[in-house]
Amino acid sequence: MIEKIRKITSKKQFHIIVIILIILILLFFLAFTILRYNVEGEKNMSFTLTKISVISQSLGDDKQVEGMRWAFDVNETNDIYIYIEKNPDYEKEELIKSISIESLSVENAPLKGETKFYKPEAQDVNLMFKNSEENEISNLEYTGDIESDIKNLKISNQGGLVTFRYSINNIAEYTSNEDEQVEHQQLLSKAGVQFENIKSVIKFKLKINLESGKSFQSEIALTLPLEEVIEQGVASKEFTDMSTYIFKRVNN
Repeated sequence: MIEKIRKITSKKQFHIIVIILIILILLFFLAFTILRYNVEGEKNMSFTLTKISVISQSLGDDKQVEGMRWAFDVNETNDIYIYIEKNPDYEKEELIKSISIESLSVENAPLKGETKFYKPEAQDVNLMFKNSEENEISNLEYTGDIESDIKNLKISNQGGLVTFRYSINNIAEYTSNEDEQVEHQQLLSKAGVQFENIKSVIKFKLKINLESGKSFQSEIALTLPLEEVIEQGVASKEFTDMSTYIFKRVNN
């Protein structure tokens, strides 16, 4: 029996089969590792996405219409706050170089209105956002600094938050001679705006860039606005389950 085994293992074909089997096993483990990474992403990042907060609001732009006491162009805004925090279980020292929000886009665009993205308002200290042409963006970058300064696009290099606005402008026009007073938060409801007509999905790439040269990126998708905004005028929600957002390394 031993002699038979010796003869089999001494043959060239046997060695070729063994080599092929080893290669196939290695390829299997490589494919499994790649598949697992694509599904799970980075497991031990120095900084992590911990929360996304959204404030949806009904707003109006006053305008003059002859013969009308009240006249507004009706808008709906969504202020998005993204929280980046240091991972307490990460043992090495890392600093944030910048946080990038890239490739902002709208999918399933709303049936009513015009979609715009805005950065924070830097000039007016009383406003966090202003829907002005100079504040329009398609990408946004917050640079790492000693302290956060949201309005000037700075985030603490130890973690903090970044924010931008998604706005649906000119959804409807509301005019009236009957109202004694009109609150901006009532405009969506008063103008008869239906949620399904302004519902949309925004997408963007969130990129965490570190001073060490490492970068991690995830694609974020949000369905906006929050449905309660039609009747309530203002609605807010915190999204804390970030497990659906997978970060992958884009730079070593």
